[in-house]
Amino acid sequence: MKKIIPLILITLLFFNCKNKIEESETEPEKQIKIIEEFGFKLNDFEVVRDTIKKGDTFGFIMDRQGVSPGNVFNIVNKVKADFDVSKIRAGRPYTILKSKDSLHQTQVFIYQSTRIDYVVIDLRDSIKTYSDKLPITIKRKMASGVINSSLSKSMEEEGLSQTLVHELSSIYQWTVDFFKLQKGDNFKIIYNEIYINDTVYAGVESVEATLLNHYGKPYYGFKYVTDSIQGTADYYDEKANTLRNFFLKAPLNYSRISSRFTQNRFHPVQKRWKAHLGTDYAAPSGTPIMSTANGTVEASGYTSGNGNYVKVKHNSIYSTQYLHMSKRAVNVGQRVKQGDIIGYVGSTGLATGPHVCYRFWYHGKQVDPYAIKLPAAEPIKENLKENYFNFIKTLKVEIDNIPEKDFQ
Repeated sequence: MKKIIPLILITLLFFNCKNKIEESETEPEKQIKIIEEFGFKLNDFEVVRDTIKKGDTFGFIMDRQGVSPGNVFNIVNKVKADFDVSKIRAGRPYTILKSKDSLHQTQVFIYQSTRIDYVVIDLRDSIKTYSDKLPITIKRKMASGVINSSLSKSMEEEGLSQTLVHELSSIYQWTVDFFKLQKGDNFKIIYNEIYINDTVYAGVESVEATLLNHYGKPYYGFKYVTDSIQGTADYYDEKANTLRNFFLKAPLNYSRISSRFTQNRFHPVQKRWKAHLGTDYAAPSGTPIMSTANGTVEASGYTSGNGNYVKVKHNSIYSTQYLHMSKRAVNVGQRVKQGDIIGYVGSTGLATGPHVCYRFWYHGKQVDPYAIKLPAAEPIKENLKENYFNFIKTLKVEIDNIPEKDFQ
């Protein structure tokens, strides 16, 4: 019996070791994560990522990666029909793929011209170049907020991007006077954002619908394509009226009215009472000034009182003038469109601080543009109205049902 027990133990130990060996042999290999980007399997390359620095050239970058001047010259000539390497811009990222062998040869150069668009110069085999886009996802979102100080600040408090602030301001710039927004006004918005690889935010793709409650009145805005061939789209309200007017409400964004049109104002420079036949918008020096409507520049010059100024004739009835610019951006006879930059805020002439004095002529007489009824742009065509009302039916229900934020 004493001889049998050791034999049994040896047998058990043998089978136990055998099972462990078999288990280790059948254990699955650890999976290597495959990384794909720009259409390449990055695992197969040595990857170099960097950003174009000021003064960098394509040749300088290639030289740092061991590509000879002769080869650079050959590459530039081969790709110039599809990609002008001299147009690479500082601040844009690039990626270089090199071989993993001992030579570490540069095989691919990838330049990202935008956050989505990129250009590939493939140096393997024969030199070739092509453009492509990173995979994007459109995410539909809804938001709301209440005005406590300004539209911009209120939207920022809701975590909304500056791009979206600009979009909403642009939609209502003909309809709502942003200088008269009051506490308690609120907004709702349905919009689409772009994400790269489903995670990296890349901006606003479109705004589908908006609602701004101002002084208790709802201002709806629905984006509608009126010409699918030309891709023409604009914003209309719940009654199919355009939100676009003949004139913008103001010649610049994100400023404040420092002095209104009046027949009797104490002039801060001349120290006397006189008529102020314009509306002053205070803003930082260099703020772009926009033409409030389409027209032709009939004056662009300098006087001791007006400083640098521009005057635009819109038609036989309306003209506008913009005073105290730091710099003029247009010349006499030049055609300008609504929203075009015609100059920049300054304090030239009789001015105590940076602002633009906006003057408005109606039938040759200076008037207060906020005291007269201004013409609207072209309404939506009658033959499109039925389709339009069907199109906005669901959108209106959606935006109405977005919960309103409480005023604090």
